[in-house]
Amino acid sequence: MFLMDGKIVRSERFNVFKVIGDPYQELARFDEWDADELVYLDISRQHGGIDMKMLGKIADCAFMPLAFGGNIVSADQAVDMIRGGADKIVINTAAHENPGLIEEIALKLGSQAVTVAIDCAQNSIWTHHGTRQRKETACEWARIVEARGAGEILLNSIERDGTGIGYDLESIEKVAKSVRIPVVACGGVGKFEHFVEGFGAGADAVAAGNIFHFTENAYPRAKRYLHDKGIPVRCE
Repeated sequence: MFLMDGKIVRSERFNVFKVIGDPYQELARFDEWDADELVYLDISRQHGGIDMKMLGKIADCAFMPLAFGGNIVSADQAVDMIRGGADKIVINTAAHENPGLIEEIALKLGSQAVTVAIDCAQNSIWTHHGTRQRKETACEWARIVEARGAGEILLNSIERDGTGIGYDLESIEKVAKSVRIPVVACGGVGKFEHFVEGFGAGADAVAAGNIFHFTENAYPRAKRYLHDKGIPVRCE
């Protein structure tokens, strides 16, 4: 879920944002649905990342693993977030500016607590402003962050974010084949079939935002759909 100025927002290609709810109300809904994991990414432009009071309040009320990201710039900050209730931290921009930060955080917290988000378009790495960020392809950068100690990759398609047209299957396949750590696909889900396609492309896990916000009982229905398609998921 994307946070902006303390609210949950929907995003489209990281250019258009619309407030859709209060984070605590959304948390209650996902708790009721028995979600496997929640990822909160603070994309606010005006402050220094995740509000620690909000993190603590969410952690106190949640009954599933929590990952938090947003302007994490130091290992000490990452440690504070874990102490505050996060199970994992997610880094992106700071890792590009200082790849050694991945290693620093992994040494302090363990690789299992470090997720690196990769925003990509056609196997290139992109910023939220729509410009290419590094000379490496998404596959090459994925191998770098794995070597640095990341325990997981959150692969998000900038071009497909919020469009509902499905995952970037080509990028998922390439990145998944390039690393040994889990790859979580994100960006573009508009129907339950897209989750199956993500797994088919090689993702170890699949994530989404808008479909869960706007489709009635979407999470339990999605899990049932995956179960019926033979995908090994925890399903009541």
